Amino acid sequence: MTSAVPLFVHYVLYWRSIFKDVFLNQPFKTVLFGFAFSPSLKINVLETSRISHFLGAKLILLHVGSKTEKKARQIHEILSHIEHKDLEVSVQWKTGKPNQVLLDTCQNSAIDLLILGALQHENLYQFYVGSIARKLTRNVCCSVLLLIKPSEERVPCKHVVVNGLEDEETPFAISNAFYVSHALGAKQLTIVEEIRQKEIAVDIEDDKSLKRATILKERLKNREDSRVRKILKSIPKTYLNELKVKTQSIFGKRGYSIGHYAEVVRADLLVMNAPKKTGVLDRIFPHDIEYILSDLPTDLLIVRKRT
Repeated sequence: MTSAVPLFVHYVLYWRSIFKDVFLNQPFKTVLFGFAFSPSLKINVLETSRISHFLGAKLILLHVGSKTEKKARQIHEILSHIEHKDLEVSVQWKTGKPNQVLLDTCQNSAIDLLILGALQHENLYQFYVGSIARKLTRNVCCSVLLLIKPSEERVPCKHVVVNGLEDEETPFAISNAFYVSHALGAKQLTIVEEIRQKEIAVDIEDDKSLKRATILKERLKNREDSRVRKILKSIPKTYLNELKVKTQSIFGKRGYSIGHYAEVVRADLLVMNAPKKTGVLDRIFPHDIEYILSDLPTDLLIVRKRT
């Protein structure tokens, strides 16, 4: 019993330090939006500027390509329509390979959040080869927000879903989810605990085995709920006053299950841990966040501690 107390204290101090860093220090001070001159440019800029305002961040707009008078007039004309005129905005023009330029800019300009427009459904070829968004998500040094449904007029964010899987980075992801929920004025936040089906190693053959599987499921659910409740104790009360917080255990394949859940409940934002470094085998046999990236259910915030 005595040896368990220091361990518990260690975890409490660890979670407190994470939440202190997020809530006392603004996590997203500088936002970068990489833009192209596509038909959706205006909507993306308006949405990105709106998000930056709510996060209290300054916004950098970066175009990877040559600067012309026509392009400059177009982007400045769009900026004249943003809602929040006090937002600090700068426009940058750089040449080179888009992936590398964005990666270098995030690193050298101390970017906290990279925002990208994304296709909601990638085809099979893109999945194996990898889109710009996918490559950046894997390799960038900061958090990434993938937008699939930007709007010219503000659509309030009502429901945020965040992963609650057992991982050392999960407290950080949950703390960021609370911060963003508060900043965007969301009314509900659901923490989804994905439990792998293989943890229920019971073959259902009769009533006895069915009962055994049911009991095991309940125990696993209680275990996950207990772990998440410990994390929630570190959330500042001011962030809980007008936010309905719910925990939801789901059984299934990680990544696929939470993506499906976010789609079913029509979440406005899904928050996930950043993916681990992946190799060739991970692309052939996808897992976790790869399922979400190939079929985005909603806007996706991938949280990463800045490196």
